[in-house]
Amino acid sequence: MVSLQEFFRTSVQIFSLRQFLWWWIMKVKTLLSLLSATQLAAYTTAAPPGFPATGNGLWFTSPGQIWASQLLPVGNGYLAAMVPGGTTTDITYLNIESLWSGGPFADPTYNGGNKLASEALATAEAMERIRQTIFSSPTGDIDNITTLTTDAGAYGSYVAAGRLVSTIHSSGPVSDYGRWLDLDDGIARTRWTQSGITFIREVFCSHPSRACTHHIHSTANATLPDLTFAFSSALQPDLPTPNVTCIGSDTLQLRGFAGTPGMLYEMLGRVTSVGGSVTCDSISSTNSSNATLTVSQASDASFVWVGDTEYSMDAGDAAHSFSFRGADPHDTLVQLIHESSALSFDNSLAEHIEDYHSTLYDGFSLSLGQTPNLDVPTNELKASYEVDVGDPYLEWLAFNLGRYLLMSSARGTLPANLQGKWARDTSNPWGADYHSNINIQMNYWSAEMSNLDVTKSLFDYFEKTWAPRGAETAGVLYNITRGWTTHNEMNIFGHTGMKAGDNSAMWANYPESAVWMMIHVWDHFDYTNDVEWWRRQGWPLIKGVASFHLDKLIPDLYFNDDTLVVAPCNSPEQAPITLGCAHAQQMIWQMFNSVEKGFAASGDMDKAFLEEVLAKRARMDKGLRIGSWGQLQEWKVDKDSPNDTHRHLSHLIGLYPGYAVASYDIKQQGGLIVNGTKMVYTKEQIMEAAKISLIHRGNGTGPDADAGWEKAWRAASWAQFHDAEQFYHELTYTLYEDFGGNLFSLYDPQDSDPIFQIDANLGFPGAVLNAIVQAPDVPALNSTLVVTLLPALPPAWNSGETKGVHIRGGLIMDLQWRNMRPSALTFSVASNPISSGRNVQIVFDGQIVGSFNIASNLVKSFQF
Repeated sequence: MVSLQEFFRTSVQIFSLRQFLWWWIMKVKTLLSLLSATQLAAYTTAAPPGFPATGNGLWFTSPGQIWASQLLPVGNGYLAAMVPGGTTTDITYLNIESLWSGGPFADPTYNGGNKLASEALATAEAMERIRQTIFSSPTGDIDNITTLTTDAGAYGSYVAAGRLVSTIHSSGPVSDYGRWLDLDDGIARTRWTQSGITFIREVFCSHPSRACTHHIHSTANATLPDLTFAFSSALQPDLPTPNVTCIGSDTLQLRGFAGTPGMLYEMLGRVTSVGGSVTCDSISSTNSSNATLTVSQASDASFVWVGDTEYSMDAGDAAHSFSFRGADPHDTLVQLIHESSALSFDNSLAEHIEDYHSTLYDGFSLSLGQTPNLDVPTNELKASYEVDVGDPYLEWLAFNLGRYLLMSSARGTLPANLQGKWARDTSNPWGADYHSNINIQMNYWSAEMSNLDVTKSLFDYFEKTWAPRGAETAGVLYNITRGWTTHNEMNIFGHTGMKAGDNSAMWANYPESAVWMMIHVWDHFDYTNDVEWWRRQGWPLIKGVASFHLDKLIPDLYFNDDTLVVAPCNSPEQAPITLGCAHAQQMIWQMFNSVEKGFAASGDMDKAFLEEVLAKRARMDKGLRIGSWGQLQEWKVDKDSPNDTHRHLSHLIGLYPGYAVASYDIKQQGGLIVNGTKMVYTKEQIMEAAKISLIHRGNGTGPDADAGWEKAWRAASWAQFHDAEQFYHELTYTLYEDFGGNLFSLYDPQDSDPIFQIDANLGFPGAVLNAIVQAPDVPALNSTLVVTLLPALPPAWNSGETKGVHIRGGLIMDLQWRNMRPSALTFSVASNPISSGRNVQIVFDGQIVGSFNIASNLVKSFQF
């Protein structure tokens, strides 16, 4: 419990009234949570038995009550669940990855938010007028582009799939309570003693079986009280009541729709037990039915559930009338539940753990020199966490949790969305969709570098939902017949049009969304050297997006400097509608570089395409100008305000995660005309201007938002300047300000029912890795690859190690450091790297400490 002495001792350490009030609220909420659990007879003072000895997990002394900040997540990509850790009754929140409202399931005329073909000519004329207005305007902008936008229509939202209610018919006081998320094995567990029996609940979702398991047993293998399991949507407003029926004596079937009309979904749940009996009782009414499974006199019971919908990405093209409708999932689910329930619990658990370890840990590890704290619950560790002071153990947990959440949400058919795959309601914040101007990108920052094989669903999603409708958008909105484009807000139904709404341009006018994602496509090839994948999927994706932007770039008739620019453009999510936005120019330049670097490996014989890319790359504005107060300009027209603390760092994308700033090449990017005078910036000047912009952008808590992702982005950006102090300040501020007691990233952390927004959780590992090793991309494959060791290592992490870090060029790195200096370093190279012969320089503390040339199967070690 929290003493008054602790309250006052901590209060004087908090350096702002706002932070003190937030700390006080969280402490009071913790006290109330503990006091409300009146059935708990004993307060656990150490991690519960079974908690990982490594400390790799989150643990708590009372059941979770607030969904976003207290419950614990499990998932396998296809299914996800949030577990509160109840005792006699446990209500688990369920998700099926493709369960969405809206789209063609709700409206057969839904067309991805696009203009009609009959509107194409008028839209092309409007586009030309908008460009002429921008070029003739004294300030180089226009006040609106509403004629280009389209009502979102049946855009829809990711939808939760109801609840699993599990009940143990036991009574009496509860003691020795503990719940935890085991990050070593990917299992949520709850343990307590009641009526002389110590119960254990275990919940996990297995990727190999595409099923989730809810297991109950006792430590003494005693006969359990009666157990019941039921599916329910009663606690989820607006979800049409499904039919729940018995299939035999041991299986529940739930069938429902995500709306009226809406997408069909189904879940099957089956009980297996050791001893005892299982019965199923149905209750039918005029409009619906319900059913409950009861387990009697068993010593061990497992409820295994599977789920799916009729959604199919393969039906998301013109050949299928963009229906996205596949087969009824029933037959597939029957097969899945049969195979999953046929396994014993021990075998099912072993299969899950083997897959979990091989994916998450066998090829990568990180130590920050942390000392596990097994005496203080995770929520209390978080409550006492301080900016700048930090805690390597809590930061290590946040790092591991981020990779766990990405693996648990991205290995299905669809990529991780704004909430991974965990959502509570029928209509979720921002639709729990795919915002593609930072959020979906940040989700995957650490994937390649930390050897997480989770990108297949991401690239399939681009190929099967973005590209088909995006080609239509290119034609009807931009009068371009080559390639495809998308905009900022994306659902699972190919919503590629530009959304209408009040001042919508600041977030909707973003035809560069797919360009940003092509950074991830190129990176996958650069890191893996997977030529077969590149030829089959990666190259066609990049070629399609690059083809569109070859036609979209136009001569700059405002500055008349013979450059090619984008217009109209918005820098996400800023209001000015103008030309030559730095964000867009930097990214398109990088994409054109990827075309050149990847052309030889692609097997493509279209040399005319390559020559056009090279010619227009040479002419295009590179998006790098230094403005009137020394800043890196966000727009080609100097509009930046030194007081703009906007959440986005869009014009600094070339600093991180891009490289147009970080690997600035004076020969390729240095020449430009400013006020009629030719200018050549040095790298030092560009980096200093970027730093000035970053300083003026603030710490990520401006009047426009208080989100974790904006702070994680700032932390990674400060690391790019090799500024350990500012990096660690921003990283610890991210965790302090926006992470809940369960280490979920919360958009509105001071709200009593906050919003979960996963991008900061998934971006956190990327920011951490950027402080430990940096190897930013470069314009050409024959450029030296510079690998910088410990560029922004904070003193709190003075000793540690990482193994299996993947680096461009097919490199894999193991690194140890002691007392802030490298102590051992090994590189290995995969077979047949695409950049064989390329020079690699190893840099530490500003000095070259080693070098080698990439060669097949090379192993190179350095001692310090």
